[in-house]
Amino acid sequence: MDTTVTTGTEDSVWGGGNRPLGASYGKMMMWFFIVSDALTFSGFLVSYGFSRFKFIETWPIADEVFTHVPFFHGNYPMYYVAFMTFILIMSSVTMVLAVDAGHKMKQNSVILYMFLTIIGGAIFVGSQAWEWATFIKGDYGAVETKGGRILQFVNAETGERAALADFAATLPEERVKHLKKEGIWFEQEGYKTSFSLNEVVEGFKTTPNILIRTETINEEGEKTLLNRQESLSKLLDATQVVEGANLIHNEYGSRLFADFFFFITGFHGFHVFSGVVINVIIFFNVILGTYERRGHYEMVEKVGLYWHFVDLVWVFVFTFFYLV
Repeated sequence: MDTTVTTGTEDSVWGGGNRPLGASYGKMMMWFFIVSDALTFSGFLVSYGFSRFKFIETWPIADEVFTHVPFFHGNYPMYYVAFMTFILIMSSVTMVLAVDAGHKMKQNSVILYMFLTIIGGAIFVGSQAWEWATFIKGDYGAVETKGGRILQFVNAETGERAALADFAATLPEERVKHLKKEGIWFEQEGYKTSFSLNEVVEGFKTTPNILIRTETINEEGEKTLLNRQESLSKLLDATQVVEGANLIHNEYGSRLFADFFFFITGFHGFHVFSGVVINVIIFFNVILGTYERRGHYEMVEKVGLYWHFVDLVWVFVFTFFYLV
């Protein structure tokens, strides 16, 4: 029986040639990168979801954390985050228009839409930096107990959060510092709050309209508010004052919330920043006519794939981290 073996030809099912699926090598490698990066982000979000539902009763409420808008004072839950999301999605639209203009070999249009994409990405990165700074600085302050729980303060008359500066007393005490004569060398003092624990406790005792609410979320989906007597008793467990958030302390609640916030949004922000840098390089290549001479704008299309991926990832981060 004769057997015919065909290799490397168009008639062979397994040949494939050097352009499988009709895609160039560079475009295939971009897809491989996107798939692997998508798996990485998926792992992060699954870890976040597991931790959140494990500590669901004490997890911070996003509407009470992300309430700030630049140049405005007040409670605007999620407004600025929604604005950031809108800007990033619109930058994805301008990238689509840039790729389409590249297919039609319209250099000036590619320049315009690439420029708008870069501006949108830069606004998002700047906004995320501002959000980080606000999150780290904090707004109200709280105290931490021996077990690592956060106790926040509420004005009983208005029902709103009370800042430490609203009631903390000013005591004639001096923070203890290490001295050279004691044989201890140091460069700078570490984590330092605006008020000492004694000042917060004394101010709380002399301000009867201030109550404490715990991390625990009740059946109404709100944090548990203690009465005056319970608040005074709970305050005895306090060990230190906490202002803002970092990887160790978090005035908003569970420190895991801050850890995931910095890691996930920071990792995504790094991707957006990298995308802006790459877009700037491609933008100048378009101006110099590099792709006109090549006869195609495939490089714009490849960086467009990356940019769309970054936008899509943010939709999931926004949904699971801020909305759910």
